[in-house]
Amino acid sequence: MRSRQQITALGFRWLARLTSLISIGMLALFLFGEPFHPTQITAREWIGLAFFPAGVAIGMIIAWWKEGAGAAISFASLLGFYTIFGWLLGSRVSGPWFLVFVSPAFLFLIAWFLSRRNPREVTA
Repeated sequence: MRSRQQITALGFRWLARLTSLISIGMLALFLFGEPFHPTQITAREWIGLAFFPAGVAIGMIIAWWKEGAGAAISFASLLGFYTIFGWLLGSRVSGPWFLVFVSPAFLFLIAWFLSRRNPREVTA
């Protein structure tokens, strides 16, 4: 029988997975919903785009198997994005929207912490 902590971890895991699919889907709609002109993007902007949305999405996909590592990749990618666009390019990257897209990584992190506190493996 599963403990309350295992059930909670499993709930967070599946909520993270569902919201990661929604987040990745929305990011894909932003990327492919309008004509894309790669020649109009500078080298620094390409680096920023590698962090967000690409790095964030890759982190969430990895989090389906390795929750802690995937969440760390998503957070590091968000930090890299803020560094490139906010600091190096001087753009105003403010507001909660970038954090909203990365929010499934927080849920993956919670599921990872809950499953690590219990020595028995929580499987989905």
